[in-house]
Amino acid sequence: MSAYKALMRRSFSMSDVRGKPCIICVAITGSLPRKANNPAVPITVEEQVESTHEAFEAGASICHAHVRNDDETPSSDPEKFARLKEGVEKHCPGMIVQLSTGGRSGAGRERGGMLPLAPDMASLSVGSNNFPTRVYENPPDLVDWLASEMLKHDIKPEVEAFDLSHIYHAKLMAERGQLEGTPYVQFVMGVKNAMPVERRVFDFYVETMAHLFGENAPWCAAGIGAQQITLNEWAISAGGHARTGLEDNVRLDRECLAPSNAALVQRAVEICERVGRPVANAAQARAILGLRPTV
Repeated sequence: MSAYKALMRRSFSMSDVRGKPCIICVAITGSLPRKANNPAVPITVEEQVESTHEAFEAGASICHAHVRNDDETPSSDPEKFARLKEGVEKHCPGMIVQLSTGGRSGAGRERGGMLPLAPDMASLSVGSNNFPTRVYENPPDLVDWLASEMLKHDIKPEVEAFDLSHIYHAKLMAERGQLEGTPYVQFVMGVKNAMPVERRVFDFYVETMAHLFGENAPWCAAGIGAQQITLNEWAISAGGHARTGLEDNVRLDRECLAPSNAALVQRAVEICERVGRPVANAAQARAILGLRPTV
């Protein structure tokens, strides 16, 4: 059998990952879902802090955060990010705060205007790709600038991989010293016109992470819409970490809206319990990702 065919046929046994702590990231708001889609979507800073606290209590150790204007449109206002960061740190002791530099909430360097706040982490898209109705542009000069700002402020990037090439570019950036330590890569699957949710693609991503960064390199996966639960299942069973939350998916199933971010976190917790993986607390998550401990 060729190495490629063996790679494609590889399956991950639950016994291989049993006992390995799993980090759960909750993406609380995002830029797109509105209260018309689900009344539970938190819009104001106060709503976001409350929703994050519930998710933290349910088992999430990373808060992936966007901010919104009063009319629910996306914003990159550093003052709103500052208030959100302060609220999460106050009410969710030790929780990892990960601020978004995504392209829906700003243009150019405006996307990194909150980085001087020095959150624990920030998202970093290292390449461009298609979205449902637009090109998600991440030009090299902007990517390099965002990475340099993260280095300057001791922020751990979460590399958002919408395509296989983005994982390889993370390797190149690490070799250049633009990313410190082992990159933490999140596979984003299920965005229309980008990478579909296919198991063979997912398995190849996992193999690529091990090939480029070593067997113990941590990684995460996120599925969009109804595919959120699928990626939660795959990632947790394969030894990775999981992202959930109302940013990516507003429903529990076809008939039922998710009542909260915490409900989606609890669903991921139940998968961890079934697989035999403990849910990482905030201190464990910081150790796994090489982040500074809290005082």
